[in-house]
Amino acid sequence: MIIIEGGTVLTLDDAGTVHEGGHLAIDGDRITAAGPGRYPGERAADAGHIDATGMIVMPGMVDLHYHTAIGKGFCDHLPLLESLEQFWYPSIRALDPETAYWAALNSYAESIKCGVTTVNDMYRQLGALGRAAEEIGIRAVLSNDVALPEHNLDTLQDNKDAYDAVHGLGNGRVEVYVGIEWLPLASPGLLRDARALADELGTGIHIHLNESLGEVENSRARFGRRPTEVAYEAGLLGPDCVAAHCVWLTDHEIGLMRETGTHISHNPSSNAKLGNGVARLPEMLAAGINVGLGHDAAESSNSCDLFDVMKFASLVHRAYRVDASLLQAPDVVRMATRNGAAALGHDTGELTAGKKADVILVDTRSPMFTPLLPGDPAHLYSHLVFAADGSAVDTTIVDGRVLMRGRQLTTVDEAAVLDQANKALRRIVAAIDY
Repeated sequence: MIIIEGGTVLTLDDAGTVHEGGHLAIDGDRITAAGPGRYPGERAADAGHIDATGMIVMPGMVDLHYHTAIGKGFCDHLPLLESLEQFWYPSIRALDPETAYWAALNSYAESIKCGVTTVNDMYRQLGALGRAAEEIGIRAVLSNDVALPEHNLDTLQDNKDAYDAVHGLGNGRVEVYVGIEWLPLASPGLLRDARALADELGTGIHIHLNESLGEVENSRARFGRRPTEVAYEAGLLGPDCVAAHCVWLTDHEIGLMRETGTHISHNPSSNAKLGNGVARLPEMLAAGINVGLGHDAAESSNSCDLFDVMKFASLVHRAYRVDASLLQAPDVVRMATRNGAAALGHDTGELTAGKKADVILVDTRSPMFTPLLPGDPAHLYSHLVFAADGSAVDTTIVDGRVLMRGRQLTTVDEAAVLDQANKALRRIVAAIDY
């Protein structure tokens, strides 16, 4: 049992309840109580206690579109297709299990230190990724990078084998979805087969859709339809599907997303850096589509920090639409927490009794949060979205287990992880003769 007391408890429940000077109780992997003041219940003799004075206690964040990173800072000057062809695809083709393990451990460590408790990670070598996620303690949904055979990435059989080997690790914290790279490396037949496999396994789907104008034109030239239209006709879309990016959606495609209950991961910092454009997020939200946030990959955003993504998610659209009323801070925080959890069907994203105990503590005793007006939730949300970054996270808890306390990781040797991740990059660069 863990009792957290003295902090401002941001529940993100339906009413948006905030308990200033409140408490949160965790028993096993579940939240058992959240409310004002000190915890009123009986405390187990061996209960742990966390003094959250000066901190925000809130749900852990969900990074809804994620790629384990091996080459942060490479190809910064290139648009999407060129960066994929010159570094990304060669690097993931050169992966071996050891390199993938250290790359994943490093990526997950950075995410945990930035308050992310769940990643939706599309990559390769899922056995190694599952081992890393199980060891470090993060909640991970993993999917293969499936493409047509001539592209020398993963196959649906690889994905099925990964499901059989990895799904359910860490007492269920690690799941495996069916992953599709994107339409330029796929076909309608492959999408139909992916849907059939997902249905057979009873799992979800993770796919890139409408990320760039080039992808849209490729799809129209090869199939006579836009990517989301192809996915719809193949039966791929649905409430168990997360579609990443969706920058270039028409009104018709937004309607297909709404009709099928497909979830969208909005990745504004990656979209901006790669020059892919600005997604029609206000229209997606107005249509009632569930939209979460993702950083994509550190190769395309240089950071796993979802606080940065939250800020981009508001500012980019306000600037593009010349409208400061868009994407208000409380809505953006929900996108990074509850919406991402809903997209993955997880019982997280909210601090209420019965929910999974994925919790972070954010320290407000810094210039980022100063001045802070007590009793004003709007001020609190504003600082979280527009002022804070991941370095403000003091504690990260997943499934009731403390993975970081006082900015120190508790499950892995961070220095060793950083050292091995640097060595992994050198192996990859040597292998692809970059």
